[in-house]
Amino acid sequence: MSARFVGKAAPRRANQRGYTLLEVIVAFALLAAALTLLLGSLSGAAKQVRWSADAGRAALYAQSLMDQVGVGQPLAPGQRSGDFENGRYRWTLGVAPWRDAQLPPSNQPIDPNAMRLFEVQLAVEWGEGGSGRRLLLRSLRSSNAGQDVQP
Repeated sequence: MSARFVGKAAPRRANQRGYTLLEVIVAFALLAAALTLLLGSLSGAAKQVRWSADAGRAALYAQSLMDQVGVGQPLAPGQRSGDFENGRYRWTLGVAPWRDAQLPPSNQPIDPNAMRLFEVQLAVEWGEGGSGRRLLLRSLRSSNAGQDVQP
């Protein structure tokens, strides 16, 4: 039979003991260190996801701009710029005649019906301040030389 103690605390056995204050403090310190590492890695992952989303959006804007070059109006040497999303993404588009460095320069006049190649360079920048990111695209486009002359 076992005796019950009514209204009194059960006597402690000599082999039972609780955690010491030092053990509790060490456990909390280890927990805090683990949470710090975990939150740090989550913060880094969130930054990478944000950068990836921004870079993907910049690539979509760049592709859209490159698809429009020479479609609505004939290609002509020059430079233009603009922005998307109220200045969050800034772009600069340059068009220049392209010459093959392997070929010697020709003094022949350009045939107005001949096809010409233009180098199209597009830079899209995003980010705040000097730590912005940049995407640079270069392409060659052909155009009829007679179309390039604007009356």
